[in-house]
Amino acid sequence: MATPSHFDQSSAPLLRSASSSTLASTSQTSLSDASIAKIRRKTRAVRALAFVTSIFAALCAGSITVFSLYGHLFQSRLHYTQFQINGIASAMSISMYIPVPMIGYMCDRVGPGPLSLLSSILLGGGYGLASGLYRKGLAEVSDGSKSGRATFLPMVLAFVAIGVGTSCMYIGAITTCAKNFGKGKYRGLMLVAPIASFGLGGMVLSQIGSRILYETQPGGGRGDVNVFHFFLFLCIILSVLGVIGTFSLRVVDEDELIDEAVEELERSGLLEGSAVFCRRADRDYGTIDAVDDDAGVMDPARDDDEDDNARLKKTWLLNAETRRFLTDHTMWWFAVGFWLIIGPGESFINNLGTVIGTLYSPNTKSNETTAATHVSIMAAVSTVARLLAASLSDLLSPNPHTQHVQTGFPTTLPELRQKLSVSRVVLFVAAALILSLGTLVLASGVVQEHGERFWVVSSSIGAGYGAVFSLTPIIITMIWGVENFGTNFGIVALTPALGSTMWGLIYSAVYQAGAKESPSLTGGSEDDDVFCFGKQCYSSTFWAMTVCIWIGTLMILWAWKGRDGWAKRGIVI
Repeated sequence: MATPSHFDQSSAPLLRSASSSTLASTSQTSLSDASIAKIRRKTRAVRALAFVTSIFAALCAGSITVFSLYGHLFQSRLHYTQFQINGIASAMSISMYIPVPMIGYMCDRVGPGPLSLLSSILLGGGYGLASGLYRKGLAEVSDGSKSGRATFLPMVLAFVAIGVGTSCMYIGAITTCAKNFGKGKYRGLMLVAPIASFGLGGMVLSQIGSRILYETQPGGGRGDVNVFHFFLFLCIILSVLGVIGTFSLRVVDEDELIDEAVEELERSGLLEGSAVFCRRADRDYGTIDAVDDDAGVMDPARDDDEDDNARLKKTWLLNAETRRFLTDHTMWWFAVGFWLIIGPGESFINNLGTVIGTLYSPNTKSNETTAATHVSIMAAVSTVARLLAASLSDLLSPNPHTQHVQTGFPTTLPELRQKLSVSRVVLFVAAALILSLGTLVLASGVVQEHGERFWVVSSSIGAGYGAVFSLTPIIITMIWGVENFGTNFGIVALTPALGSTMWGLIYSAVYQAGAKESPSLTGGSEDDDVFCFGKQCYSSTFWAMTVCIWIGTLMILWAWKGRDGWAKRGIVI
């Protein structure tokens, strides 16, 4: 017959089993202080190595943001149309964002290491294939081909691999930081560090391409980026970094994170206790009646059962949190608003080179500005905006007293009201309005024939885009916790692909229509409809983008202050 102690252990909360409790007490009495200190140093070292690897992984994953550095060369060198260029950019964007929910799901359940290995294969193969196709396309054009059809579809396939690989590397990096640094006053800044590196990567890699891997003009001057060499460079560095991340990207003390999350949700009453764990506890209770505690602790079969329990608990918790996330109506307002705001920014980044090309007619050649310059401006401003937004979030905004999903019970509101604070939603709205300022200035036409003013557009859009992308994962972790962050963020991050594709198609249609009204570049050649010059190439598109951003901003405000919104539910944000 079971002893009372056995009964107490099996009927205790599902968080820690009898053997784990016994092991913990045994370990505390047997380990010396020196051993404990050594374990702590090792843990800190593993966490620090994971953080550094995340920073470099995100930095190099930012290579996807420099499409504008060479996108216009697909048009002028390979004779791709604007629709074909946007087809490549849209395929890259869709493949980067559409798999994100599944990639985040995998990252939460198997860890970031395997994703890093997958990114190494996809990014190395994608950029390697793209380099070969670009060289082949140049040879075809030199032989008299006009359309570039032979290389177009394989090029799309290459950029699909690049998009998926970038997503794997990026999600692995930010999920590692979100879970390893979920506690502490500056958790927002630690989460945004790889996100900022992603933006900084655009500036660093665009400068490498334009100042090191460039084509030499006949007079010895520096020309455009050498696309073939640039793609080979990215192929090598991303492959190596992905392999390194396979071994160094690790979530520290994940079991403890899961245990704390289950305890938090059970205390709040959101989880009524897991029947599956009760069944497992009853089964164990019936099989160990005749076994003493020490034997049970040392039994390998018992250890295997504990591992199964831990995996089952993790899966159960993450599935429960995913259901809660998807059934929260405020999440859908937030996700749709994010889509309406970020889509115009994504499209501008992909089409920056061709937008700059419309500023001057072919009879007014000017060297006032270049795509490489504004890719660097956007990357630099975006990086500063990401870090600034995260810092303001940590310093000015209220912080919940948990890193797990918020239940909405206003237990800490009196304390929060004692000091002046600025909601993260206010910071988010301010960033969205800055983004709309850039699209508004471009739509007005004040930069037409004045390329020296274009920095206002690129810096405003870069700042707003960077801050919005920085605050979005922070808000997700504050409201819905860190343990299921990869899945939750992946669901919301799906929306930019739709926005980028939609606005890319709209911009292409307006551009191609405007090309028919543009002055001829070659005096009546068959390529007249490929290039567009003048305000008519982009103005109506960016007016529509501006209105779209404002609508998205109103939706975010509704999720915060609307019916049953975050504010009325007592969510600290």
